[in-house]
Amino acid sequence: MPEIILVVEDELSLQETLAYNLKKEGYTVETVGDGRAALEAARRLKPDLIVLDIMLPEMDGFEVARILRKEMSTAILMLTARDDEIDRVVGLEVGADDYLTKPFSLRELLARVKAQLRRARLLREEMGKSKDIAPPHEKLTFDNLTIDLTRREVTLNGEALQIKPKEYELLLFLAEHRRQMLSREFILERVWGWDFIGDSRTVDVHVRWLRQKIEADSSNPTRIVTVRGGGYRFEG
Repeated sequence: MPEIILVVEDELSLQETLAYNLKKEGYTVETVGDGRAALEAARRLKPDLIVLDIMLPEMDGFEVARILRKEMSTAILMLTARDDEIDRVVGLEVGADDYLTKPFSLRELLARVKAQLRRARLLREEMGKSKDIAPPHEKLTFDNLTIDLTRREVTLNGEALQIKPKEYELLLFLAEHRRQMLSREFILERVWGWDFIGDSRTVDVHVRWLRQKIEADSSNPTRIVTVRGGGYRFEG
């Protein structure tokens, strides 16, 4: 069954170009041109990927991503109108999985689309395997911090944290390699995938967000420590 992609873009010529080329690749594509329509379509379609522009009528892409991320784990590829680091960081912060700066080549867009869909398939397969072989309630516990592998939930002092899917994957990966120095590049490859088109700053941003949630003092971290010239080490 073809994977479903929702394209949210108000510039009609670009919307049509994206839809045409994605359909040529064999995907089922639906297009909308404003933020509110994007929410309605995403809830109805449950797409495998959302290509989401930031500058939209009715509701901008940041708000759309923020709302949808609370409701579903669908991959989101955000389109930014300018090469502005603030846009990229905010996009990641509200739940986007990747970003692409306009103008971009169709070849690069298709490569990122394929990378996100491939990663989503692998994640679904891994989750399916874990349901078959995991113990009824498998947990990793580090003092007052608990990672529940069955529920994909993180708790601190018994309270569930509001944690994004990629933050959970990163924390679990670090915890599974406790007290090992992991380079940013290695983390990027294993958590985001070898075909992720981005740089190691993505890791730094997500580590910062995790520290704000699990550290007693995020400016003086004791759980996820920085290894000078190397990367990060999870102490527990």
